[in-house]
Amino acid sequence: MPSGQEFIKHEMNEAISFQQAIVEAETKLGANHPDPESKKLIGKLRKDDEKQLDRLMKAGKPMGATGKQEEVVEAMSKLMKQTAAKAGTEKSEAYEAQAVLVTLKRKQQDAGTAMIKLGQKMKNAGLKELGTNLHRASKASAEELGKNLAGLAVEIASA
Repeated sequence: MPSGQEFIKHEMNEAISFQQAIVEAETKLGANHPDPESKKLIGKLRKDDEKQLDRLMKAGKPMGATGKQEEVVEAMSKLMKQTAAKAGTEKSEAYEAQAVLVTLKRKQQDAGTAMIKLGQKMKNAGLKELGTNLHRASKASAEELGKNLAGLAVEIASA
């Protein structure tokens, strides 16, 4: 594991690659989700997440961070692709894919928290602000998706 500036670059790469996985998942689920309410919510969230991805890429560029995928992101991204590929077949499959998306967003909250702490330590207000925005946005959308997911669980169980 790198240290110093290389670690900061690593963290930015991870945040960018997680955000890319989130946007990709939302694009796929937004097109294929069999539940209209979920589909609408995911489409709305994707627009905000695309903007967040753009901000992350701009902030990472001066550090040389491009979104290089490492082990954790690669594994979670693969799981997301596998579950999203089956999401259009039935609601229970979409439920699984949406649960993975919620997990991605919760992991992205960790990246935001790390950026906040790094920004504070380095006295880098831009990094701290980016981390704050990433944490808040990821948390809010994970909660919104989680509530929707709970409703979907009840609907599936009641069928």
